[in-house]
Amino acid sequence: MRAARVHEPGGDFRIDEIERPSPRERDVVVAVKAAGVVPNLRNVMNNYGDRAYLTVPELPAIYGLDAAGVVEEVGPLVTGIAPGDRVYINPGRSCGSCPACRSGDAINCPAYMFQGYFGFGPASRGIYRLYPYGGFSEYATAPADGLVKLPDAVSFEAAARFGYLGTAYSGLRKAGVGPGRTVLINGASGTLGLGAVLLARAMGATRILGVARNRDLLERVRAIDPARIEVLSSGTEPLGDWARRLTGGLGVDAVLDTLGPGAPAQAMLDAIGALRRGGRLVDVGGMNAPLALNMHALMCAQVSLIGSLWFTVAEGEDMAAMIAAGTLDLSVLDHRRFPLAQANEALALAEQRTGGFINVVVQPGA
Repeated sequence: MRAARVHEPGGDFRIDEIERPSPRERDVVVAVKAAGVVPNLRNVMNNYGDRAYLTVPELPAIYGLDAAGVVEEVGPLVTGIAPGDRVYINPGRSCGSCPACRSGDAINCPAYMFQGYFGFGPASRGIYRLYPYGGFSEYATAPADGLVKLPDAVSFEAAARFGYLGTAYSGLRKAGVGPGRTVLINGASGTLGLGAVLLARAMGATRILGVARNRDLLERVRAIDPARIEVLSSGTEPLGDWARRLTGGLGVDAVLDTLGPGAPAQAMLDAIGALRRGGRLVDVGGMNAPLALNMHALMCAQVSLIGSLWFTVAEGEDMAAMIAAGTLDLSVLDHRRFPLAQANEALALAEQRTGGFINVVVQPGA
C-alpha cells in the first residue's frame, strides 16, 4: 500500500510503498477514505520542542489523526464489526491492562496515545509499535472496540472532523451543557470552537455566546442560529460585563475554552470572570500560559476549572446518531479534499488557520 511518511523531524511527507497490514485477532483493517489534517501537526512533527511530557512516534512515521473509511478485513475474534461497515477510527489507544484501563477509564492510562499523532509519556511508544498506521495511508489497523460506526448520513469527510467535534462534545458534557443552560465558547470561530457551537446547539443550549477575534467569521457563526447565538469580537467590550448583560446579571453557566497554545492567559482569566456562581470552565484547547488565580475567590464562588482531553467511542456514537437524526447539522463545513500525494499541500492549507468552516482532508484512495 501507499503511505505518506515523515522521515525526519519537521520533514515533508514522502509517498512510500510499504506492506499492507493484516489484522491481529481483535483488530480490523480499514480502507481509509478520508483523514483530517490537524493545523497543529507541524509542531508534533518537530518533536514538540519544550513539551518533553509528550511522546512522538519513531521515524519514519505515518501521521493522520482522524481517519474514516470502510472495514476491509477483521480478525478472527472480532464480533459486531464486518467487512463493508463504514467507520471512524477513534485514535485513542491504551494498554488495556493497567488500573485505569481495567476500570473503563482508558484516557487516563499511563500509555495513552493518539494513533497517527502523539502520546502522553514514554509508555506510549509500545502502543505506537502496535498501531503505527495513521490516516495518511491507504489502510490502517485499529482495535474493533475503537471504531465508531457511521450511518450513511455521515460522510467520510465529516467523520474526519470527529476528533475536533468529539473533543468539544466531551467538554460540553463535562460542563453540564443542555436545555436551559447558557454556554460561552472562547475561540468560537476556530476549528474546535465552531464544532463546539454546533454541538451546543444540538445539545439544546438555550443561549450560546461566541467570542473570537475575526468579526467576519463571528458573523458567520451568529448566522447559524441568530435566535440563540450572540457573538463578541475580543477587546470590544469587557467579556464579563458582556456575558452578565446577556444573562440578567448572573453570568454564564459554562465556558468551553478552545484557545490553543500561545493564547494569552488573560483570555482565559476573562472567561473565568464571565461565569456565574457555581459555573464551570472546561479547557479543551490547551492554552499553556501560566495562570495567576485567586483560589479563595474561586472557592467562595464554587467555580470549577476542568481539563478535558479527548472523547470516548460512546461519545463518537452519540455524535454519529445526532448527525443521522438531523440535530447536529454539519452542512456549514467547506470540505477541501487532497489526494495522498498532496499531503504536504493539505497541511500547508490547514496551517493557514482560516477558520473552522474549512475542513481539510486527505483522501488516500483518491
